Amino acid sequence: MARIGFIGLGNMGGPMAANLVRAGHAVAGYDLSAAALEALAAGGGTAAASAAEAAKGAEIVITMLPAGQHVRDVWLHQGGLIEIAKATGALLIDCSTIDVDSARVVAAAAEAAGLAMLDAPVSGGTTGALAGTLTFMVGGSEDAFARGLPILHAMGRNIFHAGGPGAGQAVKICNNMMLSINMVGVAEGFILAQKLGLDWGKLHEICSTATANSWALSSYCPAPGPVPAAPSNRDYAPGFMAALMLKDAKLAQEAAEATGAPTPLAAQALSLYQAVVDAGDGARDFSVVFRWLSQQKR
Repeated sequence: MARIGFIGLGNMGGPMAANLVRAGHAVAGYDLSAAALEALAAGGGTAAASAAEAAKGAEIVITMLPAGQHVRDVWLHQGGLIEIAKATGALLIDCSTIDVDSARVVAAAAEAAGLAMLDAPVSGGTTGALAGTLTFMVGGSEDAFARGLPILHAMGRNIFHAGGPGAGQAVKICNNMMLSINMVGVAEGFILAQKLGLDWGKLHEICSTATANSWALSSYCPAPGPVPAAPSNRDYAPGFMAALMLKDAKLAQEAAEATGAPTPLAAQALSLYQAVVDAGDGARDFSVVFRWLSQQKR
């Protein structure tokens, strides 16, 4: 059993912390939401009064926060978690999806303090967080990865070591960039199929065994009907919110601009998700891009 401090108990962090409790770990958590703290306590965790209190005495400190600025602030500035973690030599794990530069800055500060840190963003959405089946894309040293592996396995099914500091964030950005493009492509295919008089169920049956197959098509079909468990059959309840896909699409474009990588399709996907969010569907699942496109004229 490990003593774990967990900061950020939102839609993803809350279920992840709960899975750690269920795995037998002692989890002290902090979040700005009183309801999130109450949920952790009701599940057997401990509600802390601050991020610093959650991290005090912990062997593992985990953060799951909205953006790079929050990660920097909690670890380096007002939160000061790196300084607090020095007392126990804790392993530091950030599961947020943020820019690569922020991940590397925080990891370098941790290393300077004599601590090991992993950037470990996740894929799998709230469904995977609840079920404990997340995929973790991990950056950091081999030793730190080995040390963190048992903890990550309590929250996920597929755990990959991507490389050194920042590599986990780099993989996550590339993954979600490809996913955003793929989902738009699947949505367009089903819209065209309807215009051509095709049955969506037949299209799904055929294409999911052909060269167009993908996770967005076979498991998460944006058109209502073919995949009963998909958000498209629950009025696009997330899942993974369109606003979060927009955030990740922006991170991908920032990385592309910084490196000179040509990403014209990703840029187009970004503009579409911006339109979806501007239309008021940011809190819907990102596959709602299908419904938005269906309402557009050529």
